[in-house]
Amino acid sequence: MMNRNFNRGKKFMFFFPVAVLIAAILGYVVMYLWNSILPEVAHTGRLSYWQALGLLVLCRILFGNFNKGGHRGGGFRERAQKMRAKWDSMNEEERAKFKDEYKRRCGGWGHYRNKE
Repeated sequence: MMNRNFNRGKKFMFFFPVAVLIAAILGYVVMYLWNSILPEVAHTGRLSYWQALGLLVLCRILFGNFNKGGHRGGGFRERAQKMRAKWDSMNEEERAKFKDEYKRRCGGWGHYRNKE
C-alpha cells in the first residue's frame, strides 16, 4: 500500500512541473504568434503573457481539451466508422427512410448524388 502512494507522489512531482512548463511555453507561443501576425492583419491590440494564458484557458473551455479526439465521442474516424457500420446494417427500406429524413431535416445541405 505504501509503495503505491509513493509512486503516485513521484508521478505528481514529475508531471506537475512538466505541465507548468508546457503551459508557460504555450503561453509564450500564443503571445508571439498573436503579436507578430494579428496586429498587422486584423488591426488588433497586442497581448501580454497573462492575456495569452487566459486565451488558452478560454479556448480550452470553449473547444475542449488539447488531446487527440477532443471529446467523449471519440475522434472523427471513430464516429465515421460507427456511422458506416450502422449504415451497412440497415436494409434498403431503412436506408430510404433515413435518406428521406435527412433531406427533410437538412434541406439543401449535403445533397449527394445517387450512384445506384
